[in-house]
Amino acid sequence: MIPTLEWLPAGVNFLDQTKLPLEETYVLATDYKQVATVIRDMIVRGAPAIGVSAAMGVAIGVDRSTAASLPALTEEVAVIAKTLAETRPTAVNLFWAIQRMRDKYNALAAANTPIPEIKAALIAEARQMYDEDIAACKQMGAHGAALLPQEGTVLTHCNAGALATCGYGTALGVIRAAVERGHKIDVFADETRPYLQGARLTAWELLHDNIPTTVLCDNMAGALMRQGRIQAVIVGADRIAANGDTANKIGTYSVAVLAKEHGIPFYVAAPLSTIDLATAHGDLIPIEQRAATEVTHSNGKQMTPNGAAIQNPAFDVTPAKYITAIITERGVLRAPYNESIQQMATEANSQLTTA
Repeated sequence: MIPTLEWLPAGVNFLDQTKLPLEETYVLATDYKQVATVIRDMIVRGAPAIGVSAAMGVAIGVDRSTAASLPALTEEVAVIAKTLAETRPTAVNLFWAIQRMRDKYNALAAANTPIPEIKAALIAEARQMYDEDIAACKQMGAHGAALLPQEGTVLTHCNAGALATCGYGTALGVIRAAVERGHKIDVFADETRPYLQGARLTAWELLHDNIPTTVLCDNMAGALMRQGRIQAVIVGADRIAANGDTANKIGTYSVAVLAKEHGIPFYVAAPLSTIDLATAHGDLIPIEQRAATEVTHSNGKQMTPNGAAIQNPAFDVTPAKYITAIITERGVLRAPYNESIQQMATEANSQLTTA
C-alpha cells in the first residue's frame, strides 16, 4: 500500500502530497505543531487521514511533553488539541479523532496513571486508529464492490483513495475491491480544480494499481454522461450530516446533479467517523475557505488579472436526495438517511457498549 503516513521513533512521517505525482518525498514531523502544519498545508489530506494524523499529533505532543505533573500535562493536552483542531474546519474526522484521544487521556488521568504509561497508551491508541482505518477501508470495499458495474466506467471526483486514508481508500477502495473481484472497470478522474487532487493524486495511485484511468477537466462530466460513457459515480466525504447531506470537495454537488439528471447512480463511501450526528443537515456544515492564490496561480504563474475577486471554498454540500447510497465499513445506507444513519449509529454504539 502507499505509505500515506507512518509513526516512527523519530516522529510522524508523511508522504508529501503537494509534490505528487512527479516527486515522491516525505516530511517528518517531530512535534505536534509540525503535524498541525502538515495538515493545514495539505501535505496530508483526506478526512480519514487527517483524523489519524491529528491523533498522532496528540500522541507526539504528549510524548514529547516535559510536564512533571498531571495537572500541567492536562493543560498542555488542551493546547495541543486546540492547535490541531484549528487546522481544517470541515473534516469531522479531525474532531472525532482529537476527542477520542482526549477521552483516552482523561480516563487515564482520572485514574492517576503515571505519565510514562499515559504517553505509551496514547501512542498505542493513535497507532490502533491507523490500523482501524485500513481495516474500515477494506470493509467498505467489500460492501461496495457489488454496487459497481461488472463492466464499464466509473467517475470519481477529488481523491478518496489510499492517499486520503491510511491505506486502500474509501471511494477508490470500493473500486479496488471491485477490480479484485473481477469487475472490468476503468476510471474517469475529474481533475478537481483548483488543487487538482484528481489529476495529480487519483490518477497517480490508480495507475500504480494498473487500473485504467483517464483524467477529465471538471467541465467534461456532463457531456460524457449524456453520451452514455459513465455507468456510476463514487466519491468520498469530509462530513456527512445526520440527514445524509454530504460535504465533499468543491464540484461534487455539480457532479451529483448531473448524475441524477442522467439516471446514473451516485455513491458516497466514508467511514462511520465521517457521519456527524450533531449536525442535522448540510447547511450547518462549516465550509473551509482557502487561499486565493490556489485559484489565481498555477505552477507559480499568475493566471488571473490583478483586482479580480476570488472565491475558493474547499468543499460543497450534496443534498441527500442526490445520493443513491452511502457505503460504510458496517454496510450500505440508503434513504431515508435520517433513519438508516440513526439505526446504524445506534447498533454501533450498542456493540461498543457490550464490548
